[in-house]
Amino acid sequence: MKLVTANRLSDGEVVWLGAAGRWVETLFEARLLESREEEAAALAEADASVARQEVVEPYAIDVIREEGHLKPVRFREQIRAAGPTIRLDLGKQARRQESAA
Repeated sequence: MKLVTANRLSDGEVVWLGAAGRWVETLFEARLLESREEEAAALAEADASVARQEVVEPYAIDVIREEGHLKPVRFREQIRAAGPTIRLDLGKQARRQESAA
């Protein structure tokens, strides 16, 4: 299983390719790619977003399903999905904590 990720040019935010070519800010909303054909099509959509100067450097990442949630396989991608490892009050993990309160 894979997802396509990139950085949004307007603010540098880590984003993932979601439904209908829309870039989303959470793994929960990302479009899960389960075949090489889906991956190739998604990367082609991402390249079109690069041409429109919406995102930079899109690429596919491996994910697993763990306790019902998608989780990046590589530690680097886990950090990109959550935020800084030494400051839990920053990044996506901080926004999750604020919305849960």
